[in-house]
Amino acid sequence: MGQLPHLTVSATLGDQAYTAIREAIISGSLERGQKVTERGLAESLDISATPVREALRRLEQDRLVERTGPRSVRIAKFAEEELREFTMIGDSLRSLAARLAAEKSTAAQRREMRALLDRADSLRGQAEGIESGSDEGREVIQEILHCMRTFHTLVDRASGNSTLLQMLHMVDAFGADERRSTVLAEVGGDRRGAVEERYRQHRAIYDAIAAGDGDRAAELMSAHSAASSDSLISGRFPA
Repeated sequence: MGQLPHLTVSATLGDQAYTAIREAIISGSLERGQKVTERGLAESLDISATPVREALRRLEQDRLVERTGPRSVRIAKFAEEELREFTMIGDSLRSLAARLAAEKSTAAQRREMRALLDRADSLRGQAEGIESGSDEGREVIQEILHCMRTFHTLVDRASGNSTLLQMLHMVDAFGADERRSTVLAEVGGDRRGAVEERYRQHRAIYDAIAAGDGDRAAELMSAHSAASSDSLISGRFPA
C-alpha cells in the first residue's frame, strides 16, 4: 500500500464550516433566497476561503445552496411542488425509522425518549399558566419544540440504520426553520387544536415503539409526519 497524504487542518475546518453554514440555513440565520459570497462567509467564520469553498461544494450536493457565480451562492428556495416532494420523502423515511426503532431500540434509548416526553409534558403544564403570546410563553413553547425535535432524533437513531440516518440528515434541512415558525404561529392562532393533536401523537408513537409494534409505530409516525408537512406547506404557500 502506497503512502497516504498527510491530513491537514483545513480538512477539519471544512467540516466545521459545513456544519456551521448548514445550521445557519436550517435555523433561518441565512434566509432562503439570500445571496452570500465565499469571502463574506469566511470573514463571518473567521477562517480562510478554502474550507468555506469546500463546505459550499458539499452544500451544493445537498441542494441547500445554488451556485450563482465563481465565488458566490444563493441559499436554495424551493417551489411548492419541490418542497412537497421533499416532505413526502422525509415522511416515508421517518415512518421507516419508527418501525425499525420499535424492532431495534434499546431499553436505554426508550428511557431517554420517555424522559423527553415527560419533560415536554411538564413544560406544557407550565405554559398553561403563562399569558399566551408573551415572551415567556414563546420561550416555553420553543423549549417544548426542542424536546419534540430531540425526540424525533432519538427515534431516528434508535433505527440503528446508518444509511437511513444519512438520508434523514439531508431531508431534515429542507424547511426546518419554517416548521418552527409555523408551529409558533399556529399556537397563537386558530390552529392551536391541530398543534395539540400533533403533540399528543408523540406519546402514542413512543408507546408503539416501547411495545415493539413496528407496524403501529410506522402507521402513527406516517400520519404524524404527513400532518406536520401539510402544516409546513400551508404556512409557506397559503391558499
